[in-house]
Amino acid sequence: MRLIRVAAGSVNQTPLAWKSNREHLLEAIGRAQREDVSILCLPELAISGYGCEDAFLGSGTLSESWKVLQSLVSETRGMLVSVGLPVMHGNALFNCAAVLCDGEIVAFVPKQHLAGDGIHYEPRWFKPWPAGVRSLYVAPDGREYPIGDLHIDAGGIGIGFEICEDAWVASRPGSRLAQKGIDVILNPSASHFAFGKLETRRRFVIEGSRAFGVTYVYANLVGNEAGRAIYDGGALIATCGALVASGKRFSFAEVDLTTAVVDVDATRHMQASTASFTPTLVHEAGERVPVTLGARASRPQSPDVPSGDYESETKQEEFELAETLALFDYLRKSKSHGFVVSLSGGADSATVAVLIASMVQRGISELGLDGFKQRLAYITKIQACSTPREIISKLLTTIYQSTANSSSTTRDAARAVADAAGATHYEIDVEEIVGDYRQRIEQAIGRTLTWTDDDVTLQNLQARVRAPSAWMLANINNALLLATSNRSEAAVGYATMDGDTSGGLSPLAGIDKAFIREWLRAMEPRVPALAAVNRLAPTAELRPADRHQTDEEDLMPYPLLDAIERAAIRDKRAPADVLTLVRGAFPQYTDEQLEAWVRRFFRLWSRNQWKRERYAPSFHLDDENLDPKTWCRFPILSGGFEKELEEL
Repeated sequence: MRLIRVAAGSVNQTPLAWKSNREHLLEAIGRAQREDVSILCLPELAISGYGCEDAFLGSGTLSESWKVLQSLVSETRGMLVSVGLPVMHGNALFNCAAVLCDGEIVAFVPKQHLAGDGIHYEPRWFKPWPAGVRSLYVAPDGREYPIGDLHIDAGGIGIGFEICEDAWVASRPGSRLAQKGIDVILNPSASHFAFGKLETRRRFVIEGSRAFGVTYVYANLVGNEAGRAIYDGGALIATCGALVASGKRFSFAEVDLTTAVVDVDATRHMQASTASFTPTLVHEAGERVPVTLGARASRPQSPDVPSGDYESETKQEEFELAETLALFDYLRKSKSHGFVVSLSGGADSATVAVLIASMVQRGISELGLDGFKQRLAYITKIQACSTPREIISKLLTTIYQSTANSSSTTRDAARAVADAAGATHYEIDVEEIVGDYRQRIEQAIGRTLTWTDDDVTLQNLQARVRAPSAWMLANINNALLLATSNRSEAAVGYATMDGDTSGGLSPLAGIDKAFIREWLRAMEPRVPALAAVNRLAPTAELRPADRHQTDEEDLMPYPLLDAIERAAIRDKRAPADVLTLVRGAFPQYTDEQLEAWVRRFFRLWSRNQWKRERYAPSFHLDDENLDPKTWCRFPILSGGFEKELEEL
C-alpha cells in the first residue's frame, strides 16, 4: 500500500477582504500541516473571493491576490496545496488553481468550463482555458511558471484538476486525466447552495472516483460570501467509487478541514483491472510538472473506509440551516448591530423572526457563547449577555403597527411570536397617521377617498405608513431592516413598494408562500406560539374587516400560483401550455377558474417586473429564483403576453 493523507478545506471568504481571507487560508494550511496532510485542496477563487463581480477586472484585485498567494507559499513546506485566484495571462483573465509545493509556486491550472447560467456570470470576466494547451505565465515577480492543461507529478503521484464547473459538464477533464494515469483529482469549487444540490455533488464525486479510478477531493466555500449566494461547504473525498469522508455543511466556523487517508495503489489497481481503461503512454511536452512531495507520516496505519450511507437533510432542514447561516454572515459582514422586523401576525414576518432566534441558538450551540460573542465583537451591547435569549433581545427588535383594519387576532399572534423568539417588541397604533395622510390628500384633490373607487390607494397607504417607524427603529439600533415579502408575492407584485418591501435585505424573496406555511407548521412543536399564526388564513389585513380580505381571494390559491410560476417562468412555457398543465394538476378547480388565474398570473407578472427590480437583495435558495439581478431577467416593459392570452 502507498498511503497518503489528502484534505479538502472549506473557508468562509468575503470578496476583496484580503486580510481575513488570508487568515482563513493560513489557518486551513496550518491545520493540514498539524494533521500530516500531504495534499490539500482549497476552494475556487478562495484568495480574492468568488463574488468579486466586475472588481475581478481591476488591477488592484490581481495585485492583491498575488500578494496573498506569495504570503502563503512559505507555509506549504512538505506538502502540496492548491488555492484559487484570478490570473491575467495573454491579456485575458483566467480562473486558476495555483499549485504550491514545499514552499514554492510550481504551476497554475486554469478552469476550462465557465459557469454562465443561473446566478453565475463567469464569462463576463474570465476566459475558458482550451483543453490540451499549455504556456508559460510571467508572474508579477518576473518569474515564469507553467500554466494550462497540465498535471502534477508529486514524487510519482499524479495530481490533476477539475475546477467546479469542469465536473458538471459531459466532457469533463477527468476522463482525459484518467487516461494519463492520474492518481488524485482535486476539485476546488465555489458551488452555491440550492435545495437538493448536495446529492448531485455526491454523485459526480463518487462516480468520478469510480469511472476515473482515482481519489477525488472536492473542496467548497462556506457561508454567505457576497450577499446573495449561500455556500454550504460539505467537502467530499471519494476513492475507488466510495465516499470515505464528508465535511460539515452550513458551519458557523470560518474554517473546516476534511481529511482522509487513501491508498494510491488501490486506485491504480482499479484502473488496471478495468477492461475499458486505455492509458496514454506518450505524454506531451510540458503537460507533466514534476515536484518533490515531502514524506509525511500518516497517523492511521490503514486507509479510511466508507462509513456507510450519508443522510441528507430534508428541504425544511436545509432551509433553516441555509437561512440562519446567511443571516449571521450578512449581519457581521455588513457590520450591522441587529435586525428589525415589522411583525404583522402573519406567516412571512413570523418566519423571519423565528429564523433570527434560530440563528442565535445555532451559532451559540456551534461556537459556544463566548465564541459567538467574539464573532460579533463589534456589537458591544451583547458582550455582557449570559444567555441566548438575552442576546436575541439585543439583536432582534420587532414592531406591530395597527390600523382600524387590524384585528386583535393578528396583534396577539405577533405578540406571541415576538415573545417566543425573545425579541424586544413594540406595539403602536398608526391609524391617526393614516387618517392624517388621507385627509390631506382629500383636501388637495377636492374629494373623499372611498373603498369603491380607491381600493389600492387606501390599502397601500396603510402599508407605507408603517415603514417609517420600522426604519426609525433600524436607525436607532444601527440595525438591518428585513423585508418580509416572499417569492409568490414577488411573482405577481402582491406587495407594496416602500411598504412591506421596505428593508435592506429580503431573506424570503427566494422562497414560495406554500413552503413557508409548510415550514411554520413543521416548526410549531418547537415554537408553540406559531399555532396562532398557522391558524390564520394569509391576509394583508388592509381592507375593512367586513370585506374578509385574504391573499388567496385577491390572487389565487398559493399552491396553484407557485405551479403556474414554475411552469411559466422556470420552464418558459407559453400561457396555453401552462393552462394545459394546471388542468391536469389541479382537477378540483373548473376550467373557467383555471383560465382566469392563468390570465391573472401572466398579466400581473408582466406588469410588476419593476417591483422585482426594486426588491432588496435576497438569498438564493433554489433554481427557481426570480431575482432579476442574478437569475431571472425579464423586460420591464413588454407586450405582456397579450396575443398569447387572447388565444387561450
